[in-house]
Amino acid sequence: MRELPGWGWWAATLWMAVFAAIHLYFAGFGFPEPITMRGFHLLVFVPPLFLLYPALKSSPRDRPTLVDWAWAFAAAAPHAWVLWNAQAVSDRMEYVDPFGWEMMALGIICVITLLEATRRAVEPGLAWMVAISLLYMQFGHLLPGVLNTRVFTPAEIVESAWLVPTAGGVYGPLTGIVATTIAVFIIFGAFMQGSGTGRLFSNFGAVIAGRYSGGPAKVAVITSGLFGTMSGSSVSNVITTGAMTIPLMQRVGYRPAVAGGIEAAASVGGALMPPVMGAAAFVMAEITNIPYSQIITAAALGAVLYYFAILAAVHFEAKRAGMRPMSLSEMPTWHEVLADAHLILPIGVLVYLMNERWSGNYAAFMSTLAMVGVSLLRARTRMGWRTVLESLASAGHTMAPLAVSIAGSGIVVSALTSTGMVVAFGGIIKDLAGGSLPWLLVLLCMTVLILGMGIPTTPSYIIAAAIGVPQILELGSRTLGYSPEQLILPAHLFVFYFAVIADATPPVAAAAFAAAAIARASPTITSLHATRFGIAGFTVGFAFIYDPGIMLRGSLGEILLASATQVGALVAVTAGYAGFLLKRLAMPERLLLVAGGLVGAFGYMLGDVERGAVAMLIPAGIALWQGMRRGVVTA
Repeated sequence: MRELPGWGWWAATLWMAVFAAIHLYFAGFGFPEPITMRGFHLLVFVPPLFLLYPALKSSPRDRPTLVDWAWAFAAAAPHAWVLWNAQAVSDRMEYVDPFGWEMMALGIICVITLLEATRRAVEPGLAWMVAISLLYMQFGHLLPGVLNTRVFTPAEIVESAWLVPTAGGVYGPLTGIVATTIAVFIIFGAFMQGSGTGRLFSNFGAVIAGRYSGGPAKVAVITSGLFGTMSGSSVSNVITTGAMTIPLMQRVGYRPAVAGGIEAAASVGGALMPPVMGAAAFVMAEITNIPYSQIITAAALGAVLYYFAILAAVHFEAKRAGMRPMSLSEMPTWHEVLADAHLILPIGVLVYLMNERWSGNYAAFMSTLAMVGVSLLRARTRMGWRTVLESLASAGHTMAPLAVSIAGSGIVVSALTSTGMVVAFGGIIKDLAGGSLPWLLVLLCMTVLILGMGIPTTPSYIIAAAIGVPQILELGSRTLGYSPEQLILPAHLFVFYFAVIADATPPVAAAAFAAAAIARASPTITSLHATRFGIAGFTVGFAFIYDPGIMLRGSLGEILLASATQVGALVAVTAGYAGFLLKRLAMPERLLLVAGGLVGAFGYMLGDVERGAVAMLIPAGIALWQGMRRGVVTA
């Protein structure tokens, strides 16, 4: 992003702050009609991307060029037209009412500027995916077999991409959820950062974990998880916390790639952690019509297990290498933590309102106001006008790239639906699975991870859910005996988990690459370490389908058994890989632990009790053997 000097910085800050504040106002006092809100959202957040993000590496970094201004005005035109004609757009019959030449021209401009904004501000891979989906609509009738489509006219292609707000495209429901719920949660997260809640999280993590072996790594894990509740973005999480934690980890003995891998895995998990998960979770609520409060309840235990696994892996790694805790001079005191403790109250307000079934928009609105009010209780956290302005501007800078990425993914979903490719691709996966639910899940897992190489989490989740969830519902209901209604949330959470952890898995892993840059390590090696530290993302993802106790469904005994099985399996795998349990492990012990952990995590052909016994008894037996042989060692 450009570093604008003087008046340019103030202009960009005021623009983003004012329109973020308007979004916040709408959340509290009511949104306009859907098409009006979506047009307004894209009008105010797409054009600035051409001024804030340079087109090429050789472009000026301190000012936009005349070409950038031309792109910005062109990008504004289609959205201004839609906003001006909002009632007519809402009333028109899609594919029936005339789609005139001026609408055709504006639609083409909208798509082209959206592609360029996505290329600049988000990911070139997503821009290519949008372009390929439109080319597929144009030329799909020439392809053989399941890829063959009917003939689409250019007007149908542009209309489906731009002006079919009920089904998809630029103004579809996905843009609607971003312009409303997700936008106000982003504002809430920005106010959390502005108030000093990030300092509270960082100090709390250091006080809790800093005095143990490998303390900086454990601080990184806890802090990144807490920061993730504010941003929901793995890359920004890495940049925010990694600048502090990665050098600390390297100082106590972690290799650069390992330190980067720990930070990347922990940062990625922030989008899995309630109460404020990543943007994809809000999209999930919109797609499934399941209340967001139910989604975060179902995801809570899985998120805890994810971070438990990273902490266990970090602990065993630190003990094996004999790493020291943080020094007293580096650790904050409980007094410093308690000085910011009042900032936790707005998060409590958010959780309470959502549990009371208030809308997510209103809950986040009230929590944002509560954050400003609570910050005034102490001088060190007090949010003055400049801090409020910067928080609103920060939210706007976050919303703008998300706006174009979601609009682009809406075009992809519209193309997949219009051409029938959702059914065709789902059929291909179904045929490859051969009626086997485990193989279907593996294929979907690979599909989502591949999508995650080139596009961000939320579009990846949206596209994969459109392709894969119907297959899980059909095959899962036959195999597991659950109704499709019972499986819809597990299926979406399965896809969501792999869309999130794709940011940490090779060969292209945005969060791991950001961590590698800070650690000055190999991006590929860093992403491999991030994958093994984030192993719980894989085990919990599959558990959503097979083990309802992970979503806090079923009896207390079933929930406890599911939790204990995952804990035992994760301890076994992480200890086996690190080569340390209570003492250093011999190779046969390591192999036995990894094998037992994998059986406990993925051996669903066994009964729940048998699988739990394998997961828990093998690490317990080896720990007992080590204790009898050499004497028990405390943590």
